[in-house]
Amino acid sequence: MANSQPIFDYRDESHADKLARKSKDSPFMIIGIIGLIGVCGFGAYKFKTRGEMSTSVFLMQLRVAAQGTVVSALTLGLAYTLAKKHLFKDDKAE
Repeated sequence: MANSQPIFDYRDESHADKLARKSKDSPFMIIGIIGLIGVCGFGAYKFKTRGEMSTSVFLMQLRVAAQGTVVSALTLGLAYTLAKKHLFKDDKAE
């Protein structure tokens, strides 16, 4: 018979605890968030020197760069997890 009590109650978890738990579960998510902050910071710095480019085009290119950074970090994390699970598995652990 299955135990009806929850193992961990997530409602009692603070934002810092949730970020710490998520960083342990998937460390590449944290790398993606840091990359996103870096791209947004770089975009804010370069906003004044955009030249003749319109604001909407600049922001569109910035959005694509930020999304590309996060998606590539998550893709690398997925590839690392799959390689660790299927290619480099240790038979002694099982």
